[in-house]
Amino acid sequence: MNELMQFVSDMGAVWSRYGGSILRGAWTTILLAVICTVLGCVIGFAVGTVQANPVSPRYGLARRVLTRVGHGLLRAYVEFFRGTPLMLQAMFIFYGAAYAFGLHMETFSAGIFILSINTGAYMAETVRGGILAIDRGQIEGSKAIGMTHRQAMLYVVLPQTLRNLLPQIGNNFIINLKDSSMLSVISVTELFFSFKSAAAALYLYFPAATIAMLIYLCMTLVSAYLLRLWERKMTGKANYELAESQPAVVGQEGEEG
Repeated sequence: MNELMQFVSDMGAVWSRYGGSILRGAWTTILLAVICTVLGCVIGFAVGTVQANPVSPRYGLARRVLTRVGHGLLRAYVEFFRGTPLMLQAMFIFYGAAYAFGLHMETFSAGIFILSINTGAYMAETVRGGILAIDRGQIEGSKAIGMTHRQAMLYVVLPQTLRNLLPQIGNNFIINLKDSSMLSVISVTELFFSFKSAAAALYLYFPAATIAMLIYLCMTLVSAYLLRLWERKMTGKANYELAESQPAVVGQEGEEG
C-alpha cells in the first residue's frame, strides 16, 4: 500500500512540474499525426495511381522507357521506406542533409517531411492494391461512354478506392500517433521527447512513462472511435430501399358517362 501511495505521489510530482510540457508535447504529436497522414495519403494516392497505370503498347518508345524508369524509381522509393526503420530514416535525412548539403532543417518541419514520406510509401502500396482490386470492366465501361483513362480513374476508380481504404487511412493515423515518438531522435518536442525530459530531470522514469502511456492510450482510443464514426458515415447504408411506386389515380369522369 505504501508503494502504491508513493507511486501516485511521484506521478503527481511529475505532473505538477512538467504537466504543461507533456500536454504541449501531446498536442505536437496530434498535429504531426494529422498533417503527416494527410500528406502521406496525397503522396500515396499519387504514387499508387502511377504504379497501377500499366505501360500501354500504344505508347511510343520514349514514353514506354520513361514510364518504366518512373515505375522503377517509385518502386525503389516504396521499398526503401518500407524496408528501413523510421528512426534511422529520421537520422539519415536530418543529419545527412546537414552533412552532405549543409542544409540545416528545422526539427518540426523535418519531422513532417520524414513522417509524411514514410506514410506515403505504405499508402502507395495500399492504393495500388486497391486500384487493381476494382473490376477492370468498370474502366472499360467508362471508356465506352466516352471517358478518357484519366477521367475513368478520377471519377470512377479513385472514389471507390478511397472508400475501401478508409480503414487503412485510419490505421495509418493511429500508427503515426505512436511512430511520431521516433522523431525524438532529431529533437522534435512531441510527447515522447517531453516525457524523456521530465523523467530525466526528476529521475522518475516509471511514473513519467505511465503518464505518457495513458495519454497515448487516450489519444488512440478517441481517434479510433472518431474514425469509426467517419467510416460509417462515408460507407452509408448497407441496403437501400426503392421508393414504392404510387398507384395511378383514376379520374371519376370516365367511370360513368
